[in-house]
Amino acid sequence: MTTTSLTRSTLLGLGIFAAGLLAGGWFAPTPPNGNDIHNASFAHFTPTNASVTRHFPAAPSSNSGPEESTSFVEAAEASVHAVVHVQTSSLVPDASNPWLSMLGMAQGRVARGSGSGVVIDRDGLIVTNHHVIHGAQDIQVSLSDGTSCQAQLIGSDPSTDLALLQITPPSPLASLEFGNSDNVRVGQWVLAVGNPLNLTSTVTAGIVSAKGRNIRLLESDASRDIYPVESFLQTDAAVNPGNSGGALVDLNGKLIGINTAIASQTGSYAGYSFAIPSSIVAKVAKDLKEFGRVQRAYLGIQIDPRRSGVTVAMAHEGGGAGAAGVRAGDEVVAVNGFDVKSFPALQEQLSKHRPGDDVVVTVKRGAALNDIPVTLTDRAGFTTTPAPKEQTTAAPGAPETRSTPRLPASWGVKLEPLSPHKRQQLRLKGGVTVSNMTQGEWAQQGLRKGFILLRIDGSPVQDVADVLAATAKAERARQDGVLLEGIYPNGERAFAGVAVP
Repeated sequence: MTTTSLTRSTLLGLGIFAAGLLAGGWFAPTPPNGNDIHNASFAHFTPTNASVTRHFPAAPSSNSGPEESTSFVEAAEASVHAVVHVQTSSLVPDASNPWLSMLGMAQGRVARGSGSGVVIDRDGLIVTNHHVIHGAQDIQVSLSDGTSCQAQLIGSDPSTDLALLQITPPSPLASLEFGNSDNVRVGQWVLAVGNPLNLTSTVTAGIVSAKGRNIRLLESDASRDIYPVESFLQTDAAVNPGNSGGALVDLNGKLIGINTAIASQTGSYAGYSFAIPSSIVAKVAKDLKEFGRVQRAYLGIQIDPRRSGVTVAMAHEGGGAGAAGVRAGDEVVAVNGFDVKSFPALQEQLSKHRPGDDVVVTVKRGAALNDIPVTLTDRAGFTTTPAPKEQTTAAPGAPETRSTPRLPASWGVKLEPLSPHKRQQLRLKGGVTVSNMTQGEWAQQGLRKGFILLRIDGSPVQDVADVLAATAKAERARQDGVLLEGIYPNGERAFAGVAVP
């Protein structure tokens, strides 16, 4: 999804465009989901004359046999009815009259967007891109037979640019079965299915030209827990604005990716497109359905950017890798038997798992290869996932818990006033400290027990009452979150943005 035909930045004259479409022109997602390539070499995107071996079906031609020419037809028939047209409406500020905007009287205008989605469950679960539905006040889904349904957003994940929608169809839908993107090979024929330029149910063909591409499409934002995961399948199947969220399928008609971006100078297809592998899509969709957010797993290591491959610069204290014996200088070469030759490839393998999962990490130490069992954790070092979300209702006549100010339970912290001795020792005038922490918003933002909160949304914190007051103020203002600022007893400064229910 985007707003103009210009990219924010380009390199060697090329930009990366997310393949969404906005009525009236091409458009690119706004931060944090930027869609231009940053600080990357475009040598990756130079066309080459890749040969196709006999292991893969030849492209249909006048000399093609019946079996070869029907492969594309069967794959298209198996997938085209499971790809839907996603149309969004968003209210955006109207900049045509800056004087009204300054007085707060501008009412904005309705922007309409268009993309694609893939039905993954016959009861109406649909996967699309986060940038297709980001900021939308209304989401409509049109099925291949022309039926239109109102869609509900189950959840979205900016880190992978994926979102999950739910519709209530009049009858069971055609759906796509997930294929195994780990088994996809460079040179393999694939089909891209979507709604480019508002042309519904469009199928194009190409080959996989590369795997594990990190095109720096997504931007990180630690305050919102956005840590991009990019390990794209690169293809030469024609993809244009409106294809975002559509299907990339193999010749068996199985879903191996979600089309997301194109490399282009103009905003239209220029030879290369990028899709999120199905191994990531399946895990993210399952997490969004069960929890409303992605349960992301980490090894707990820092990679040395000066070394080739995936060389460990440091194993974090409290992380799964460090506890299992992985140490600086080790080169990670495989996870659960899948080769890992780059950081994006490592991200792709970890993206299949949740905190608490056990994996076998193969490291090269000197000349020896060692298989090390590692228990994965979240960013805060926890190995357990929260309970799946439940729809709960208060019993009739039960008192409203909001009548008594208290910290949001989702924060997962217990706060206590900082002792006079500690204040004097650290030369602080106020502050409250985290005396206990469970898995919640604060932990997911990387904060730890012992953190001393000094300011919240810029206001000084003297005691817990100040935190409650700031939280209540943010709720009344309908803020999405508050900014926390503080330090640890060792002088380490920290800040984080946490959501306000």
